[in-house]
Amino acid sequence: MSVEPIFRVKLEIKGVVQGVGFRPFVYKLALKGELVGYVLNNGSGVVAEVEGERKNIEAFLADLELFAPPLSRIDSVTTREIDPRSEVAFEIKTSKATSASAMVSPDVSVCDDCREEMRDPKNRRHEYPFINCVNCGPRYTILKRLPYDRANTSMSEFEMCVDCQEEYEDPVDRRYHAQPIGCRKCGPKLKLVNSSGEVLAEERLAIAKTRDSLECGKSVAIKGLGGFHLVCDATNEEAVKKLRLNKNRPTKPLAVMFKSIQEIKKVALLSQKEEALILSKERPIVIVSKKDSNYLAASIAPNIDKIGVFLPYEPLRELLLEKLDFPIVATSANLSDEPIIRDEKELFEKLSFVVGEALTHDREIVNACDDSVARIAGEETLTLRMARGYAPKSFHLKNATGKKILALGGRQKSSMTLAFGESMILSPHIGDLNSIDSFEYFLRTMETFKTFYDFEPDVIVCDKHPNYETTKWARAYAKENQKIELIEVQHHYAHALACMAECSLDEKALAFCFDGTGYGEDGTLWGGEVLLASPSEYERVCHFKELTLLGGEKAIKEPRRVGLALLFECFELDKILEMDSALARSFSKQEIKTFYAMFARGASSPKSSSIGRLFDGVFALSGYVEKLGYEGESGLIMESLSKFSNALESYSYTIQNGVIDWRDMVCEILEEEDASEISLKFINTISKIIVDVSAKYPGLPVILSGGVFQNATLVAKTSQAFAKEKRRYYVQEKTPVNDGGISLGQAYFALHNKG
Repeated sequence: MSVEPIFRVKLEIKGVVQGVGFRPFVYKLALKGELVGYVLNNGSGVVAEVEGERKNIEAFLADLELFAPPLSRIDSVTTREIDPRSEVAFEIKTSKATSASAMVSPDVSVCDDCREEMRDPKNRRHEYPFINCVNCGPRYTILKRLPYDRANTSMSEFEMCVDCQEEYEDPVDRRYHAQPIGCRKCGPKLKLVNSSGEVLAEERLAIAKTRDSLECGKSVAIKGLGGFHLVCDATNEEAVKKLRLNKNRPTKPLAVMFKSIQEIKKVALLSQKEEALILSKERPIVIVSKKDSNYLAASIAPNIDKIGVFLPYEPLRELLLEKLDFPIVATSANLSDEPIIRDEKELFEKLSFVVGEALTHDREIVNACDDSVARIAGEETLTLRMARGYAPKSFHLKNATGKKILALGGRQKSSMTLAFGESMILSPHIGDLNSIDSFEYFLRTMETFKTFYDFEPDVIVCDKHPNYETTKWARAYAKENQKIELIEVQHHYAHALACMAECSLDEKALAFCFDGTGYGEDGTLWGGEVLLASPSEYERVCHFKELTLLGGEKAIKEPRRVGLALLFECFELDKILEMDSALARSFSKQEIKTFYAMFARGASSPKSSSIGRLFDGVFALSGYVEKLGYEGESGLIMESLSKFSNALESYSYTIQNGVIDWRDMVCEILEEEDASEISLKFINTISKIIVDVSAKYPGLPVILSGGVFQNATLVAKTSQAFAKEKRRYYVQEKTPVNDGGISLGQAYFALHNKG
């Protein structure tokens, strides 16, 4: 009888393979194939050696990728044969510290197995608010450095009890090396505290007293995976209004958390794709259509027909909602223009006028992380904010880079991207960099990722806007570090590149980059750009006619100023003074004359080709002349109004010398009386312009990117038109279509830049 020869193979596995149960998966796979050897984590991913008969090793390698754990993502598996060692067992070895390049896993919502245990009165983790296993729980938010081992997380402060230690060390247990493992004996402790630091209740009683406070109409802060939520009864109009007033958030929609999908369906109309997105393991806030219902407080999302809904993503919120008979408002605990708050001391220092109680615990949030926000537009999924559940977002590069690239993004909806080796990593949403605290948070996030990946940049990429804090920082850093290569990328080109990066495009494309404003190559404010773009260069082939922002930044908050400027472009002053419209009546005749003088001289009135500002102007022309409460409000209201119209028509426009002229459209809008007709016909017009301009460039793929493409009606209409024409088009799905994707585009340019 012949004996099969023994072989040994060494594997290096890269991707999202730490903190997702990959080592026990490899262990079980090796036992199944009667293989010996070992598996361990290192700074790059997972390393394993398997020894046995060749047919068993081949089956092992096939099953490795075919049956990988659900939370993992294998980017590459490198194998090489080495000499057999005649071992007798397969083991999981202690992690080795090498140069860090393993992908950090995002936090994951509680899994069904843990949920079942949490609800089982006989289970030792019954109603334990921090239950988790290798398939769920915190990752990024508790991680200090790689590799992802307990000693490198904020769970290092909690010594495991005998029972937890036994689970943690058993390779066939679901909690094998689940780093946040704990129970009521040894894990984090829950408490309800007031602004004086007094402990009002602990453990189960803390949840019960929080329920009592919410039932009485109070607002309470609750610590989550990546920061605190401010919560109140979403059905109590007085409670919601009080929270809005105290947080100084007059009209911006508030997200609502429900205990089940059935409860959401009572107040929202859900498509199959929306329901699947709400139920996904990432548990994002999903923007959906409201039902005609009076159940929720009217001030949850005023003036629009949409609402942000989501399900609880960790055990504590599930336990609380099970004890409530109503859904809760769940909005980030922060001051305007500041990051989400991570600990109760800072919470009460900054928000004691909003909440007097906090349901908190003693596990440190190392890295803040907000809630993700998404919506469905026809057949497309649009990511509006990429954070908990999705980020950090890693990409495997087809061609490894020898440069270490740090891209800083823009100013609004900030993020950063690192590229090195075979990896490109987009950080979670950081926020608008409009305050000292927010920029300090940006720098802290930068240091976090530099620590994770032992990373010091060779190349820094930033926006061209000279007044962005990120641009100022990049220029100063490059000046102090002469070896650093500094690259500045035009804002809208970066939007196009972000879509290219997500979709792995390296060809020339026709990119429609529509947003609020961005610094243009000519020193003006762009925002309605059509670019011929490749990963290494672009050409501005078309843009919308510039409009005037009367009073500069004031015009962004006060759309009637933009509307008035549109009139100035189309009519003589005398005719405007005679107009009898809501827009004209909102100004005194003297104000109109003063603004006209500003317009004529260009005093404090920059020019912009922005589609976002054009939305504001058309919004004002249709009769809405109040100040806006938040960025993009006009677009959201117009999208809501558009559903009351069945108009198929669009307004007139002309294109001459690459300039899309909207003046004919303004004249036609003034003849309209119905705001819903104006809204839909305006959206139809923007979609038609995209399709018509695209027809002039047959054969090129089309890219849709920028904050304007958060408008689901616009994306749905445009994508349907392209699908009908069988035109190849791309819109970001997995990364933010707004400025949250700018850093990704910047990094993609640096990867293709030979400088």
